[in-house]
Amino acid sequence: MKSNENLYPPIRKLILLVISIVILPHILIAQYDNKLKDEIILSMKHATKFFADSISEKGGYLSHYLPDLSRRWGELEAYPTMVWTQNPGTVSMGNTFLDAYFATNDEYYYLQAKKAANALKLGQLSCGGWNYFINFDDENSTINWYNTVGKNAWRLEEFQHYYGNATFDDETTSGAAFFLLRFYLTKFDSTIRPPLEAAISLILKSQYPLGGWPQRFPLMNDFVKDGHPDYTSYYTFNDNVIWQNIKFLIACYSTLPSIQDFDLVSDQQLIDAIKRGMDFILLSQQPKPFAGWSQQYNMDLEPAGARTYEPESLDPQYTAANIKILLKCYELTGEKKYLERIPDAINWLDEAKLKSTSREGIFVYAKFVDPKSGKPLFTHRLGTNVNSGHYYVNEDSSKTPGHYRNFRLINLKKLKNEYQNILTLDSEKIISNSPLFKIYNDNFSLIKKFDEVTEFLEFSDFDNNTITTSKNMIEKIISALDDRGRWLVSGLNTSNPYIGDANDGDSNSKEYMTTNVGDKFDTSPYRDKSDQKYISTAVYSFYMKRLIEYLKNSEN
Repeated sequence: MKSNENLYPPIRKLILLVISIVILPHILIAQYDNKLKDEIILSMKHATKFFADSISEKGGYLSHYLPDLSRRWGELEAYPTMVWTQNPGTVSMGNTFLDAYFATNDEYYYLQAKKAANALKLGQLSCGGWNYFINFDDENSTINWYNTVGKNAWRLEEFQHYYGNATFDDETTSGAAFFLLRFYLTKFDSTIRPPLEAAISLILKSQYPLGGWPQRFPLMNDFVKDGHPDYTSYYTFNDNVIWQNIKFLIACYSTLPSIQDFDLVSDQQLIDAIKRGMDFILLSQQPKPFAGWSQQYNMDLEPAGARTYEPESLDPQYTAANIKILLKCYELTGEKKYLERIPDAINWLDEAKLKSTSREGIFVYAKFVDPKSGKPLFTHRLGTNVNSGHYYVNEDSSKTPGHYRNFRLINLKKLKNEYQNILTLDSEKIISNSPLFKIYNDNFSLIKKFDEVTEFLEFSDFDNNTITTSKNMIEKIISALDDRGRWLVSGLNTSNPYIGDANDGDSNSKEYMTTNVGDKFDTSPYRDKSDQKYISTAVYSFYMKRLIEYLKNSEN
């Protein structure tokens, strides 16, 4: 009798064939994926350790550095004792560390996030907010920087005067406050609570009775530039100052009252501030036929200018942004008053467009529109540096400065569709997911609630868009990391080093009309077109987010 071994040879072969064709590839893929995940985790740690050990200044960071650290920059060139609050810098790095901590449960990343939080704590002003940067040297060093590097940055007028107060520009104070809130909710570190409370108090205190916020606080009016008044006390939409502060207060309202002994501010105080902020958007919309918004308003609620190349005007870009915010206000409250004048704003955008593009529904607009005539305005400059140069405004669209886009694109079709879609929704149903009304299960952690609330408040047009991360992209990111843990990149901003105060120059020179930077005295940033490599916190955060996203997706 034949043995069992030889009884069913065809079946054995079939089984082996199935294993080799169907099962084995899955095993190999799983092994490769596990190997890739291990490489991702190692690369994340390697890159983070480089920044933490070799770049960090007391837990804080700048925007980018030369590889030998001989020069470094925030928005402008910085001293070695300085870190940047404004993104990219300390806040963006702190948030990236928290992202990595939540993705890996590795306490190392939480420790780095805590160091970033402590840097912000050290650099917090007595008023409770932050300047664009923190200088760990004494105030004389900061004053010297403003009187040299800042003073000679021709186009960056916000750095030409040292106020000593906090700024909401570029999400500086709101961004730092958001990060401290997120960090605090992660483990309730009691050492971070005082600076968080101080930031909350500042944002509430700095809100005007009508609901808007200034660009800087405490209020100061001591910098007049070429006859232009100090604009930093104006009601400010620029850089989404008002919306960012509203978002922060909503995040506070949604999370902090659940903490038993958190009695700094009542629910009602937060709600009142939130609603006044939202109502200010309605209040500041201009009447027909030019029913848009300005970047900022004076105390009489009239459209106002800011920097000398930002004239008194209406702004189609911020009009589109405020329409989206009003739609979000309706989702938050269910109150139809936030929808009532959106058609007026859309009609004005229909009238204000300059030309169409190759993409359906997307149109070109002037950045500035005369609030009285409705005609487009364009900025120009003459001279060679901060001392000899000046800006002026007219209706000529040619030869505008390279450092400031005088034309903007708006997806008007998408805006109209979003408005029409929201009209079809029931107001009772729409607020069911609103963080102002939603009731959460007691077991729902506050940090998860924070994440859900901030996600609800995002806009794809001026928040980070989702980027699909492919395996090929991940492999390239990992291979780009050098032996020291650096992602070196070229094409970033550089600047002329400070060599002394600008000379008189030729005030009628047209040489720098369309450039980013003037002569050798101008310390403004400009794109480095050479092969020079840089260490960049923005690149680190971007690559880390891609690696983290891949890790999360591979676990689902």
